Amino acid sequence: MNTSKIVTFNPIISSIQKVALYETKSKLYLIGSNNQETRFRILEIDRTSTTELKIFENPNELEVRDIRKLISSIGYTKSISAYGVLGFVRFLEGYYLILITKRTRCAVIGMHVIYTIKDTVMIKINESSTKQPHPHEQRYLKMFSNIDLRSNFYFCYSYDLTRSLQYNLSGPKFVGPEVDINTDEPVPDWDKMRPTGVDKGVEFAFRSISRKRFVWNSFLLRPMEHILHRDWLLEIIHGFISQSNINIFGRSVYVCLIARRSNRFAGTRFLKRGANHKGDVANEVETEQIVMDGRRMCGFIQMRGSIPSHWSQDISKMVPKPPISLDLADPYAETSAKHIERLLFHYGAPVIIFNLVKKREKRKHESILTEEMLSSVKYLNQFLPPPHKIKYIHFDMARKSRGDGNVMNSLADIAENVIQQMGMFLYDGDESQLYQTGIVRVNCVDCLDRTNTAQFAIGKCALGHQLCQLGFIDPPKLEFDSDCVTMLETLYEDHGDTLALQYGGSQLVHRIKTYRKTAAWTSQGNDIMQTLSRYYSNTFSDTEKQHSINLFLGYYVPHENDSKQSSAIWELPTDYYMHNIQRREMGRSSRDSAPLTEWVRPIVMRNLPYSTSDCNKIVSELIRVHSKHVEMIDSYSNYHLPHKLTAFDEHIAYQISYLARNFVRTFRTNFSPFEPGKHERSTSSKNPSLTGQSSTSSTTSSTSSSMDEASSSDEEPLSDIKTQSLSGKREAIATSSLKATLPSTLDIYGMEVKKPDKKNYALYKKYVQMAKQSMPLAEENQVRNSQMTGQKKILGCIQLTPLSDFKKDSYESVEPPTVPQVSVDIYRNYVDSYSTLFTKDIESANTRDVISKYVNFSL
Repeated sequence: MNTSKIVTFNPIISSIQKVALYETKSKLYLIGSNNQETRFRILEIDRTSTTELKIFENPNELEVRDIRKLISSIGYTKSISAYGVLGFVRFLEGYYLILITKRTRCAVIGMHVIYTIKDTVMIKINESSTKQPHPHEQRYLKMFSNIDLRSNFYFCYSYDLTRSLQYNLSGPKFVGPEVDINTDEPVPDWDKMRPTGVDKGVEFAFRSISRKRFVWNSFLLRPMEHILHRDWLLEIIHGFISQSNINIFGRSVYVCLIARRSNRFAGTRFLKRGANHKGDVANEVETEQIVMDGRRMCGFIQMRGSIPSHWSQDISKMVPKPPISLDLADPYAETSAKHIERLLFHYGAPVIIFNLVKKREKRKHESILTEEMLSSVKYLNQFLPPPHKIKYIHFDMARKSRGDGNVMNSLADIAENVIQQMGMFLYDGDESQLYQTGIVRVNCVDCLDRTNTAQFAIGKCALGHQLCQLGFIDPPKLEFDSDCVTMLETLYEDHGDTLALQYGGSQLVHRIKTYRKTAAWTSQGNDIMQTLSRYYSNTFSDTEKQHSINLFLGYYVPHENDSKQSSAIWELPTDYYMHNIQRREMGRSSRDSAPLTEWVRPIVMRNLPYSTSDCNKIVSELIRVHSKHVEMIDSYSNYHLPHKLTAFDEHIAYQISYLARNFVRTFRTNFSPFEPGKHERSTSSKNPSLTGQSSTSSTTSSTSSSMDEASSSDEEPLSDIKTQSLSGKREAIATSSLKATLPSTLDIYGMEVKKPDKKNYALYKKYVQMAKQSMPLAEENQVRNSQMTGQKKILGCIQLTPLSDFKKDSYESVEPPTVPQVSVDIYRNYVDSYSTLFTKDIESANTRDVISKYVNFSL
């Protein structure tokens, strides 16, 4: 990994952020430009061919005057403005072009703006011929359109959303799209590079290679992948992205939650269970939690996914909890080995499996999966060195939640152990200080309700450590019902609802408040409705949704012979062979020829506990630039657009601050976001997709979310792992504290502001009562009010004694007080004492008498 402060790597910003489509009868013209509309590229698409896609790109960049000449000469009939090309798709008759026509800013990482798709358009490229149209064309088109691209699809022009923050900020090790990290030579060590001339640093621009597992339009981009400029290829991810901020005494700290849903073995709840032969699991989602304070960034990654074995549930019978069955014996845990080996490659060691499935039941149901998972872990751990063995944690969340069990405290203890073993990524603006080594993999049966609560508990613990590393709190502990934790709980609730809609067809049934036991009794009615929604969707609409996903991702490609009823996608009995390659077709590659005991590749083993992917980062292009102000890497100009007229409520900083009002208390006396307090938050969702049902989701009563199933055993130990100190894996980093940054008033002014105790507060209330009674006309007003109600009230419990002889005068007339004669004589003698003492003989009797009035000689 790059640790040099001299060399800086900047991602290349796409030069095509705006697209204009001009349509004629024979051609389609796509004109792409940057944000400032100073650089242009042109695509020409032939519309006369009905069997193939013919695209011609002008290799040169054009200027504004050239574009104006072209537009005036083509004689177009229709024009569309867009923000990117999602790709091309063909069913049975010609190709369709998909464009993004509306977008909205949803988050910011540094100066990289992340957008969510709000609307798209499909344009048919090839004109229909004179022959009869295919009868299945419209049905495939409708099935493809069931994937709602307007909900939970995200993209960025300058930041690789398919990769983690730790990977994106790592230095490149290899250059080239077809690099083999086992045999090819890496680039020179960046620590040895020195600037030349007057330059203080060395700037590089690189184009990252995305992780195709999280690119949901990769199939749509295939027709243009190797023939067009890379800036035309706009990759999108599917899942959830939301951002909020914490106001720490006027300083904004941004928290961003990114969930990337895998496109491998993707589908709906009951139709996609377990894993395929490649080790791809169902409902696999990588969740990244990023905390930003200016240039400083801190990231933490966790993931969820189905149990990596071959199992399913029979949905032929309409029952809420179909029985679980193991479909294929795997005595050597080959499927689990492929899955965990991939985790070791991308995240490093240790891989911590956090299993929330029930372990003991009167009648076996979920416990079948627990036994399968535990046997796989025990077998695979035989062939790993002790420092890098798979860590297995089992926690029966449903059992713990019954009775007086405190689920969140138990989860907090496990989360602390997990964070201590893995650490997190820290970037202080100049270089990386800490690295996350390993991944925690959370799962229940569905990976929905229980999993989301466990991920929130881990995220809450991680947020405390992230804020501690950034110097805002110490120790790294966060209290429930504080503004900070309420903000994070809101993010994870929306995160869980969105993923539940995509995979299960309804929002969460059992929420974080359910396991905290703070949910209102009225929420039970909503839980019942969500359960019925899942049951209906899983029973009646999941099959159609699965067909749409298979068609969108390219697992099923229509052919001309689809007129035969046996080959149409809706006539196939199963999609098993779309997601699983038969062993005789897989062949024996060099990796498959290795013994089963060597299920981890040697290069992965050499890099442990660090991530092999991060340590051997591959980029497709690496260009040295003379200045950081070059347009291709100038993120400041790409972020700040003074020439663009933007409404105030559309600005991303305003949107984040506006959303933060949902969890900030309206009345408060303590402005610290880390102090607990009573919240009255709005229940309206921040995620627009939660108001309706996602097209890539499904629904029923959650088998994994049941909290009341009978069980006959005592509680199992919470954890099978031991706490390890962060200092054993990485160097300790001295963290600053908020107390040192902002000294107390005691140090500066010699006084300390504290909350008054009960005694002082009661005394203050007495003084307030005294003030009310001593004000002019206060007594008359109280008597008048008591007479109006027909009741005489006793005025005050404190008797006030006048301290002077002044009466209730007004500013018009003042009556002076009467002074007694005795007081007048005393004052006159006092005035005359000066002349008596200093003008007369001090030995005389008269003088001694005057002195004796003021001095006691006996003392």
